Amino acid sequence: MNKQKLVRAFAIATVASLGLLVSNSILLADGTGAVRVPWTGPAPKANCGPFDWTESGLQGQTTAWERLSGDSEGGYNCNLELVGQFRGEGAFSQDGPAYLDHCAYYATENDPLQQHPGVVVLDVSDPRHPRPTAYLDDTPAALNPHENLKVNQARKLLGVAESNGPNFAVYDLSNCAHPILKSSITVPGSLGHMGGWAEDGMTYYIGQNFRGVGGTMPVIDVADPSNPKVLLTWTFNGDGRPHDLTTNKDGTRLYVVQPGSFGAAANSSSFGPELLVILDVSDIQFRRPNPQIRIVSKIGWGDQGAGGGAAAPRILQRAPAHPHHVRVRAPGGAGGLAAACARGVGAYGYVHIVDISDETNPKIISELMDEVHDRRNCEAMLKEPPEVGGGILDYSIERCNVDRPENPTMAACGSSRCRHPSFRHSRSLPPCRDRVLEGAGSADGFPSRIR
Repeated sequence: MNKQKLVRAFAIATVASLGLLVSNSILLADGTGAVRVPWTGPAPKANCGPFDWTESGLQGQTTAWERLSGDSEGGYNCNLELVGQFRGEGAFSQDGPAYLDHCAYYATENDPLQQHPGVVVLDVSDPRHPRPTAYLDDTPAALNPHENLKVNQARKLLGVAESNGPNFAVYDLSNCAHPILKSSITVPGSLGHMGGWAEDGMTYYIGQNFRGVGGTMPVIDVADPSNPKVLLTWTFNGDGRPHDLTTNKDGTRLYVVQPGSFGAAANSSSFGPELLVILDVSDIQFRRPNPQIRIVSKIGWGDQGAGGGAAAPRILQRAPAHPHHVRVRAPGGAGGLAAACARGVGAYGYVHIVDISDETNPKIISELMDEVHDRRNCEAMLKEPPEVGGGILDYSIERCNVDRPENPTMAACGSSRCRHPSFRHSRSLPPCRDRVLEGAGSADGFPSRIR
């Protein structure tokens, strides 16, 4: 998803008070025990601290008054406390951050007016005083990575694919504060957008700027980080076209979110249904000759028309089920918000949790949303004035991360839009609609509380 330069600082926050969990699922006795019923409404509101600065409208909303009066310029917080920040020369909203050990990496979108363009390397071993230790500006990819600045934990490698361009670079993070360039190659025909590593760090999949029918996905063999090679460039003649992607632990499955837009033209990058598609990439993982990518299963949701694609899937592992954490974006698809309301769906995209314990038959088991995403509030959102400068409001949840991959207890989710384009205030925190969903990984993947 292409965004404006919105983020003004790299900030570190910590939870000040967790409070009590409030169950977000309904328990029904079936004679053998309690059975969870999927949660499909807004998460309960949090009990904020007495000195927290909170929004006044719907949960997750920044009202017109808050946006236009300047009230939102300091950012809102509920049970969160700023620990430290590095402002530097700003950041691009989707170029990271990525993390390894005590380091963080984010990019600045190659602004020619900056003293230090490229990927900023931060040492956050002292979270109160994060400091830059390097700037990666030695490859076209690092100067302009967009949503594919990704770390592989297993091999301590940073992979970067050039946004809308052919370069792919690999950095060694053995010393996380001082990355070493291992390689920089040209991937013929690649117009990178989003992508990611196989779990073992031997393969990098480059998602492309065009994700319509006939879209491609270059696959890079990174077994030798000093000499990566294009293994193949796969063409999707049907479903499976990725925006972002994740693999399973053994690298044989690729979980992709295929962006789709309600009513999109056939030649559009968002043509067709928005889906979670499970792909068999065993041939690639085992380096078989003439590798093929096969669809194992797919699942969609008819309640949204994505206006700009979908964000990354996340595996939330828990025995015996393996729920899959998936995001969608709106607003509205064809006809915009008014059409979405007329179809009886929410104005903005939100999170779906999909159980993939049976990968041939994935099932949506729960949803994560704020009040602003609730279809019952769709008409109210139509009355909100647009952003300053004419941009549309978009409260869609674009991406989430969990506190840990196995038995997670929290998911931190960010909405698409942080502030209007003319914002130039210098206060410490941007008014992004970042939410912390407590208990998002509680039994069977049901959310229990929102902060």
